[in-house]
Amino acid sequence: MPIATPEQYAEMLDRAKSTGFAYPAFNVSSSQTINAVLQGLTEAGSDGIIQVTTGGADYFAGHTVKNRAAGALAFAAFAHEVAKNYPITVALHTDHCPKDALDGFVMPLIAASEERVKDGGNPIFQSHMWDGSAVPLDENLEIAKEILPRIKAINAILEVEIGVVGGEEDGVSHDINEHLYTTLDDAIATVEALGLGDHGRYMAALTFGNVHGVYKPGNVKLKPELLGEIQAGLAAKYGTGEKPLDLVFHGGSGSTDEEISTAVANGVVKMNIDTDTQYAFTRAVAGHMFSNWDAVLKVDGEVGNKKLYDPRAWGKVAETAMAARVADATRQLGSYGKSQS
Repeated sequence: MPIATPEQYAEMLDRAKSTGFAYPAFNVSSSQTINAVLQGLTEAGSDGIIQVTTGGADYFAGHTVKNRAAGALAFAAFAHEVAKNYPITVALHTDHCPKDALDGFVMPLIAASEERVKDGGNPIFQSHMWDGSAVPLDENLEIAKEILPRIKAINAILEVEIGVVGGEEDGVSHDINEHLYTTLDDAIATVEALGLGDHGRYMAALTFGNVHGVYKPGNVKLKPELLGEIQAGLAAKYGTGEKPLDLVFHGGSGSTDEEISTAVANGVVKMNIDTDTQYAFTRAVAGHMFSNWDAVLKVDGEVGNKKLYDPRAWGKVAETAMAARVADATRQLGSYGKSQS
């Protein structure tokens, strides 16, 4: 199916929230990982979200070039074309964009979509993230408030991070400490600045102990019940439905099914997945190489086996392994078998 229209994307998120599931949002960095996500979502009968970070966009542009806006546009162009071959619907999103990357990443992409929309088309990306977790909350929200009208004008959705996700992802790094937990006051400040949809739609990555990457059990203490407490506090203050905010779950690798289920029950409609799919892809490549070392290497004057060192041979194995992890994510989040395509 073609990439989701703005209306389809909004309907996806509304449906997830009203019926109690979330969409997995997969970070990609190559055509192979895009295809793996599309394969996995198709096998799971699930719609979903494909996203790219600043580092992923740099890589798409060519690792010696590092033109992230061009790389992101290349990612989107490829995804828009190949997605037509799959019977599911996906939306495109740009992930973590810190303050020093705005002018070289998100802003040029918004401008490109503005031109597309002016010509009667749909935005190139259906949502963009502004990651203000490294600046004071007031500044974070002021920047979000400036970006939101442009996002609304192209009929896209803004994602903001309110709080701090620990660990490191593409150069955005935070310590693991008490700052990993968003407060109700933080959420109220967000609503006061951005509204509840009247100034443009946004998703909020509230933090409840989230950490990027993989950590041994006991090192990370998730409190997904905090999301429910914040939603209830906002509902009481503003007289809205029980879950006023559309929430995003960052740093979910290694989370238990119960933690994920609680987060989704409290309004999470999108969960980012990166580390687990990276490992699934690379583990399959490693398995192929170790199992066929004498065929993929020209050892002792031999010639190897072209059929096994051909990048397509191990690439298919890697894509299929990653696709299986993609399908697993849809089961965890409840989107399995729920494609509307």
